[in-house]
Amino acid sequence: MTTTNSLIHVPDEVIMSKIIVIRDKKVMLDRDIAELYGVSTKRLNEQVKRNPKRFPPDFMFQITQDEKEILIQQFEHLNALKFSSTLPFAFTEHGAVMLSSVLSSEQAIEINIQIVRVYTHIRQYLSDTTAFRLEIEKIKSKLENQSKNIELVFQYLDELMELQSNEIIRPAIGFQHSLARS
Repeated sequence: MTTTNSLIHVPDEVIMSKIIVIRDKKVMLDRDIAELYGVSTKRLNEQVKRNPKRFPPDFMFQITQDEKEILIQQFEHLNALKFSSTLPFAFTEHGAVMLSSVLSSEQAIEINIQIVRVYTHIRQYLSDTTAFRLEIEKIKSKLENQSKNIELVFQYLDELMELQSNEIIRPAIGFQHSLARS
C-alpha cells in the first residue's frame, strides 16, 4: 500500500509574491520557479531548451534588458539579477505547468499544483473585485442621480418661496357684511 506524503508546502503568499506582471501577462521568472521546484535555474533552462516545442511564446518568453532593469527596481527579491549576464525567462501559468512535466520530480509536481491553485485564486479574486467595482459604480450612479434630483427639488422650493414673497397683498373680493366689520 502506498501513502502519499506531501514533500513540501510553500505558503500561497510566497508563490503570489513571485507572480509578476510583464507585458500584461502574469508570469513567474525562471529563477523563482527553479527555487520553488527545488532545482537549479541552469537545470530548469536546460530542460526548456531540450523541449522547445513544449514552450511556445504564449507559455514562455525571455525578458529584455529594459524589463530586467525595471524588475530589479520594483522587486527586492530580484536584486541578484543585477549581477547576472543572462536575461531570465518568464513563464506564464501554462508554461509553469509544462515545466513540471519536463522536470518530473515529486516536488515540482506538488509545487506546480499549488501554483495552479494560486493562479486560480488570483483569477477568482480579480473576477470578484471586478464585480464588486461594478456594483459600487451602479450605486455611485444612483447616488449622483438622487443628488441631482434633490438639488432640483430644492431649486423648485426656492422658486416657490420667491414667488410667495413677491405676492402682492390684495383686499378680499366678494360680499362683505357690515356687521362682520364691527
